Amino acid sequence: MRLTIRRKAGRRAALLAVGAMTASLLLTAPQQATAGPPNLLSNPGFETAGAPGSDMPSCWSRSGWGNNDFTFSTVADAHGGTKAMKVSLTRRVDGDRKALVTENSTCAPTVTPGRQYDLSAWYKSTTPDVSVTVFRRDTTAGWQYWTDLQNPPVSAAWARTEVRTPPVPPGTDKIAWGLSVYGVGTLTTDDYALQEVAAVPPQPSCSGTAEECAKGRWQVIPAQNPVRSMHAVVLKNGKVLLIAGSGNDIAQFNAGTFTSAVYDPANGSFKTIPTPVDMFCAGHVQLADGRVLVMSGNKGYPSADGKIGYQGLKDSYTFDPATEKYTRTNDMNGGHWYPSATILGNGDVISFGGLKEDSTGNVTAEKFSAAQNKWLPMNEVNQTWSYWGLYPSMILMQDGRLFYSGSHTFGNGTPGTGASIYDYDANTVTDVPGLRNKDERDESASVLLPPAQDQRVLTIGGGNNERNPAANRLTDIIDLKQPSPGYTAGPPIPQGLVDQGQGKRPQTGAEGKMFVSAVLLPDGKVLETGGGLHDRADPVFEASFFDPTTNTYQAGLATDPIPRTYHSASFLMPDGRVMSVGDNPGNGTYNHNVSIYTPPYLFKGARPQITSVIDTQWVYGDTQRITVNRPVAKAELIRPAAVTHSSDPNQRFVDLPMTVDGNNIDLNVTSNPNLAPPGWYMLFAVDANGIPSIATWVHLGGPSALAATQERPSAHEHTFADKLGPAKANPAERDSVPVASGVAGCDRHYGTVNVCVPTRFPAEVKATAQARCEWLAAHKYPRRLKVNGSDPLRLDPDRDGYAC
Repeated sequence: MRLTIRRKAGRRAALLAVGAMTASLLLTAPQQATAGPPNLLSNPGFETAGAPGSDMPSCWSRSGWGNNDFTFSTVADAHGGTKAMKVSLTRRVDGDRKALVTENSTCAPTVTPGRQYDLSAWYKSTTPDVSVTVFRRDTTAGWQYWTDLQNPPVSAAWARTEVRTPPVPPGTDKIAWGLSVYGVGTLTTDDYALQEVAAVPPQPSCSGTAEECAKGRWQVIPAQNPVRSMHAVVLKNGKVLLIAGSGNDIAQFNAGTFTSAVYDPANGSFKTIPTPVDMFCAGHVQLADGRVLVMSGNKGYPSADGKIGYQGLKDSYTFDPATEKYTRTNDMNGGHWYPSATILGNGDVISFGGLKEDSTGNVTAEKFSAAQNKWLPMNEVNQTWSYWGLYPSMILMQDGRLFYSGSHTFGNGTPGTGASIYDYDANTVTDVPGLRNKDERDESASVLLPPAQDQRVLTIGGGNNERNPAANRLTDIIDLKQPSPGYTAGPPIPQGLVDQGQGKRPQTGAEGKMFVSAVLLPDGKVLETGGGLHDRADPVFEASFFDPTTNTYQAGLATDPIPRTYHSASFLMPDGRVMSVGDNPGNGTYNHNVSIYTPPYLFKGARPQITSVIDTQWVYGDTQRITVNRPVAKAELIRPAAVTHSSDPNQRFVDLPMTVDGNNIDLNVTSNPNLAPPGWYMLFAVDANGIPSIATWVHLGGPSALAATQERPSAHEHTFADKLGPAKANPAERDSVPVASGVAGCDRHYGTVNVCVPTRFPAEVKATAQARCEWLAAHKYPRRLKVNGSDPLRLDPDRDGYAC
């Protein structure tokens, strides 16, 4: 599971083809770095010796970590002047070694938050396992690792590497950096430079109304979603797959009518797709080749008396965006109604949780082999026999482990703290602390914050459909780079208007929302939108941006005019807008309206353009050249959405460090596939004002012929989350765990199975037939709901067989 890939030595043929261009920054004429402006480094060429007794030049320190053997030496084999620094690794299990700018006030250069800096150095290396590594000093927390940037290729002769930092985070006053060597070999460096990039251009004038430029704009499009979609997947061609199955409609299930649709943003059309089984509440994930793997679904609805719950399918299919058809794979080892689905760094898929064919909880881990294109037999998959619940949010970490964020669907969280780190190789589960109200995170949303390299996860809102309290406003953030990570409290979700059946009113007190959507945007912010105050009821009209650089919300955005609660989804499109579909409240109706959100960044003026991409087939650790029509501040890959029930654990934003020569930009692709699992990505270029280009589709992983020849040592992984508490004891081998037939929070004694009368009404509803019936009427439930057997909620006082 911890497989990592790096590129072979040398540069890809596509970039070699332009290597002779005089604009190439990696092949510029020799120049010796000198101290003083514009170079902000002291002793950049190692010429000044350190203090008496020091074995390092002035303003340079030995640095590194891990289990390895190494040597540092100042040598005469210099690029400029008389001295250079040589670092050798002769044995490595993990970690790195580097000469680092000394982290003190005298030597580390002062930087300005929000500004960018070009880092460069001359080097010779015998290993491709080299990275530009940057640390920053937080004015509150002190020195800390910031990011890895470029991976310079092997070079026997002196070569120059140059890369631009992302904008310096708020609260940073100094940075330190150096070239890390993390593979067996030798790295010699000299003539470092750090220069500030020219000032940010002025803010452009607003191209929309003042409100649009501040809040964005929602539009309900004329065409309606033709299917009752529960799932949304943005395909590698920019179209959107909307999966309904039976659409939570037992009449459709009984008729064997299962549907999907493909939406084409280019012309606004929908195409209905034949669907082989009931994929209602299946799991799905995009494979490395762009096909969509759809697993499990609904084998059967609950019985009318509620004694039998939902039943999961074993069936599994792939959907091909080119043919727009489903193809059956082999079956899973068991049914998994509401399973997780996470793609791993080697392209395999791992899945947990959900309900089996007999409505019990499935404790089996399932693994889909990318190489064999099939689900593996259970005896070939490591098993902890853990039950993770329904749609557990399992996020791939940079070292191949999985982080269970505590977000799930229905009921309580897992036993323990509610969040944990799962190590497939070691077959262990270890709790992490800090998640607040861990049993009220049903239908919360969790995302790996931009950029993925920062390894921070945001968890937003939630509730508990069994007890049905008002949804909370909680935001919790965890930094998985910490040795012993734990959630810390973030700012509360901004409040909006809630409609509880008597018209909209402002939210008050601790009222928040569940069924919330969280969407990563190309400017690096997170759009949170939609949601409801109670299970399948009481939509909240509110939207905000969460800014990972400041850990703050920008409240008061334009709101989707359509309710978006249960079975809704919001997701990023390649043009930078956000699409929202669905709403399936407890009264059994479904909203077929489709909304499009245009964020404020699209009202700030003309968009930058990616005018050329030399190669759309990218390999890990590679350098890829693009051309833009004007300066940009950053570029990134965003994995397309595959979302259902507030859950998309594969959503991620991967920063692409840049080397800039006018409008020609060399992008450094991460060498770690756990940061960016193989597959198709949207490539965005974003200017200094946060305005994104339209995305270009690129494939990460490389052609199969090239991938087959790739070497596979460890990528530059930092040892994070390495001081966890003791792992939980794995349960004994077992077939399943009991799950209440009412896990969905619905009392099946009333109406048809697709109508969800709450097992627990909201606290403000009195426990009387009149109050409950008034609540049902206000929420537009069908009149005269048939009573199936007994009447536990006392909704049929006249005992005529019908509620209310």
